[in-house]
Amino acid sequence: MTALTTPTTTSATVPQPASAERTATPRRFLMCPPTYFDVVYAINPWMDLGVPVDAGRALAQWEHLRATYEAHGHHVEVIDPVPGLPDMVYAANGGVVLGGRALAARFTYPERRPEGIAYEAWFAGAGDGVVSLGQAAEQNEGEGDLLLVGDVMLAGTGFRTSRAAHAEVAALLGVEVVTLELVDPRYYHLDTALAVLDGGPSPLVAYLPEAFSPASQAVLAERYPDAIVATPEDAAVLGLNAVSDGLHVFLTDRATGMHARLRERGFEPVGVDLSELLKGGGSVKCCTLELRPALAAPLSQEARA
Repeated sequence: MTALTTPTTTSATVPQPASAERTATPRRFLMCPPTYFDVVYAINPWMDLGVPVDAGRALAQWEHLRATYEAHGHHVEVIDPVPGLPDMVYAANGGVVLGGRALAARFTYPERRPEGIAYEAWFAGAGDGVVSLGQAAEQNEGEGDLLLVGDVMLAGTGFRTSRAAHAEVAALLGVEVVTLELVDPRYYHLDTALAVLDGGPSPLVAYLPEAFSPASQAVLAERYPDAIVATPEDAAVLGLNAVSDGLHVFLTDRATGMHARLRERGFEPVGVDLSELLKGGGSVKCCTLELRPALAAPLSQEARA
């Protein structure tokens, strides 16, 4: 049965001890090089038309992130960038893939709407366990607002993805969806305010409470009582825009407080400099769309070293 859960219906999880043994799981990611990245319009508070972008530096930082994933045993697919789509580098927004079923995004702002078409075309031709469901009918910005925690999809709304899209995702992907309302325009996507750290039997997330409505804060506190509560300082450098493989957490090198909290919980933070891409309002997770065609096996000891 597919369920759409509202903030009045929650189920608590058992707190996870800080000493729990962590295991890395190999992931398959889709990324888009920032060949055409620039800030030529302002659709979020991070974008400043008066601050120039160093395209060469942005590409070097992106290449380093890609190489870092591969060095940790993960596979990276690459979608070709499209001229005139400067934000296409933020691949997480391009859609959501679960159980091999890919639903392409339908963006809010007209400047980004062609990205949904580009990602839909990639999904349609991907093969290798990925089946395209086409483009979403409702306003939906992919993994920017849809974060899988175990067998539950946390879904953000308030700025970009609509509540109607949450019901569509629940029906098409066959997953329980829990709606969370975002209230701070700096954290306009869920993946800027919440990071999924462990989707196992004792799910663990990190989040900034102030980014959510009081009702959604209550949902998060009940479901994830052992969550890492981020500081405003770490959130302000997009320290929650992170990718975890269950052991390694890839995030900005600027979120030093978050690095310390992750180590306390048995994770290994991997700092990455994406300062140039931060000018568009994105960091590590924004650049990374997870492709979930099948369950993956744990990484070998050699890959984890």
